[in-house]
Amino acid sequence: MDLELFESRKRDHIRHALDAGNQAVGRSGLEQIDLVHEALPELNFSDVSLNSTWFGIQTQTPFYIAAMTAGHRDAVALNRTWAKAAAARGWAMGVGSQRRELEGSEGRALDQWKELRKEVPDLILFSNIGISQIIDTDFDKILRLVDSLQAQALGIHLNALQEAMQPEGTPFFKGALKALEKICRAAQTAKIPVMVKETGCGFSESTLARLANLGVSAVDISGLGGTHWGRIEGSRTDKSSKFHLASQTFANWGVPTAQAVANAKQVLPKNCEIWASGGVRSGLDAAKLIALGAHHVGYAKPALEAALQGEKTLHEWMELQEFELKVALFCTGSATSRDLRESPRALTTVKGR
Repeated sequence: MDLELFESRKRDHIRHALDAGNQAVGRSGLEQIDLVHEALPELNFSDVSLNSTWFGIQTQTPFYIAAMTAGHRDAVALNRTWAKAAAARGWAMGVGSQRRELEGSEGRALDQWKELRKEVPDLILFSNIGISQIIDTDFDKILRLVDSLQAQALGIHLNALQEAMQPEGTPFFKGALKALEKICRAAQTAKIPVMVKETGCGFSESTLARLANLGVSAVDISGLGGTHWGRIEGSRTDKSSKFHLASQTFANWGVPTAQAVANAKQVLPKNCEIWASGGVRSGLDAAKLIALGAHHVGYAKPALEAALQGEKTLHEWMELQEFELKVALFCTGSATSRDLRESPRALTTVKGR
């Protein structure tokens, strides 16, 4: 691995993720959904609880900071800021790709995770590695990624469009399903939950059906509507390059977040959790996704923007998301997220139908 090139690419990703032009705004499907207002909720606002459970562990909220960055110098401070805030407020957190560790450049990276874990021992944390990196990789090597974080789950991300659009990409997915099935079996033996996630392009029903019987514990649908990695990879290249030109063609490629959650509810077994990210911009957005069937809801770009302004701003932003979700629960007559998710009355028909 060319470490200098790797770190440069990871810094590029953060910079371009902040560019509004790389956001698939208006594509999540959330704009087309309303929740039913309950004018006479049989509860007090103080009765509303955001308490949630992650793999049997109780937390204060159903929120998580979605996996964003790792493996480069600038990521250390960002991950520390997110981790400390998430631990304090009862959010969970995913880390950026641990590819650098998997491919042998783990010394400094491992030290960073160990230091982070000392600071936030109670944080619910998820490891993260790409599917194309684990095909033909021994499970013992993958397990070390979980161990280095003392993670509560093994996260595996799918990013076919990004890998195809990235000049340095590794679009090698042949054998991915078989590899994932093998990993799930090994993880079950090791009693490690496996979470499979997209990276902004969502899931179709047919893809979810292929995952349904593998023993996956959770699927983060990460749908179209937020940061679009096809656009980001194109924006990193010269305007005359095939990558840049193709990124415009595929600028709106993917399954919208709302539709991907609906697909997951339809196809996935009851014991597989649905996590929703991709264009979530408010606690009300979170409530809509929960009403559609999501168990947990994640944020990426908004959490990045807030963290870059400092811990105080990040806490204020997180508090706002929590408050907005509580308001949505209260005004639908739901004492908990589960009440909203299981209510047949909470979700209206899609606008315009």
